[in-house]
Amino acid sequence: MTDKDLTLGLILNGGLARRMRGADKGLIVLAGRPMLAHAIDRLRPQCAALALSANGDLTRFQAFDLPVVPDDPPSSAGPLAGVIAGLEHCARNAPHLTHAVSLPADTPFAPIDFVARLHDAQRGSGAEIVVAASGGRVHHAAALWPVSLAGELRRVLVSQGLRKMESVLQCFRVAVVEWPNAPLDPFFNVNSPEDLAYAEAVLRGASTGRGGAL
Repeated sequence: MTDKDLTLGLILNGGLARRMRGADKGLIVLAGRPMLAHAIDRLRPQCAALALSANGDLTRFQAFDLPVVPDDPPSSAGPLAGVIAGLEHCARNAPHLTHAVSLPADTPFAPIDFVARLHDAQRGSGAEIVVAASGGRVHHAAALWPVSLAGELRRVLVSQGLRKMESVLQCFRVAVVEWPNAPLDPFFNVNSPEDLAYAEAVLRGASTGRGGAL
């Protein structure tokens, strides 16, 4: 089996765009499509299956035809709760999948070698978790997670009360894989109207052949 055959792509849609009037980030329109659609396009060729981590009224994602996995317990705010829910979804529904890669929904330019490079780094380093970085900045929510770590991650979340990804990752063996951030940062995320305008310009340039490499 290839790395793709063993991997779930888990798109994290837990955050609200506070600088964009609290809009649901994944449903914000970018280049004529919901932002989620761009993240799906980046991950689908690299993974055996996809799922969406989200809370609230899950029917709003029906058009994407993906399993939607809410946090459990629901009061556990933050991306770690979404990752744990995704790993447990794998264990229950797709036991042949050994890993999940997480990617925030507001990351429309994720690299096409995202999954392959994270798996390569895990094999080469013996790390439990592998995290992406670009331009010297670590992106804790863009990472590779073994399904077998679900129980230990839940213990850290519930028993130790650790919710920040950076704090949680200090409890495990972690490797970091660096991508260049030029001409385009592949882990650029859309946090403001200005970011949205920039992403629109990049995608318009790509569609006309004038943009940077995607």
